[in-house]
Amino acid sequence: MPASAAPKAVVWDFGNVIVRWNPRTLYEKIFQEPAEVDRFLTHVCTMDWHMATDRGVPFAENVAALARKHPEHAPAIRAWHERWWEMFSGAISETEAAIEALHARGVPQYGLSNISTETLDGAYAMSPAFARLKDAIISGREGVVKPDPAIYRLACERFGHAPQDMLFIDDSAANIEAARALGFHVHHFVDPADLRPTLERHGLL
Repeated sequence: MPASAAPKAVVWDFGNVIVRWNPRTLYEKIFQEPAEVDRFLTHVCTMDWHMATDRGVPFAENVAALARKHPEHAPAIRAWHERWWEMFSGAISETEAAIEALHARGVPQYGLSNISTETLDGAYAMSPAFARLKDAIISGREGVVKPDPAIYRLACERFGHAPQDMLFIDDSAANIEAARALGFHVHHFVDPADLRPTLERHGLL
């Protein structure tokens, strides 16, 4: 169902939209060769494995189970939890500026993120822009992750807006396509420089 009418609200993903997150930022400190980082993140600490944490499985439990499966990598696996914050490299200034500009215009803004409740407060502390969000759907709290349509329907219910009334911004193509299929306006966040022109084209700024 394609979106039609101009959106009235904006829904933000968190990682790589508001704040930069990349496991390589940590694991390039742990492994000497880029190929070692590639192998570890492709075959051991994969995003499919981490998704359990986003669904609400405690970090310690998820890490311990993987370390038992790959004992030769146990220290590096434990670093996923113990050195989690070293995967971040600050807020994205273009997004922060856009969130402030939308706030000044009175545009309602919300969050929809695959994130553990264990790390939520730390993420919020990275940028004052998070305080501009009226509400947020957190996957670790709800037990469901993007791109499951159920989490988008929950966002509509919780935020009080129909899909066609919201612009959803995410760095994941799969998450974007799931939202588009439900009728959201969407913006695939790849280049921060494209953000403000997109908001202007939608009449939000």
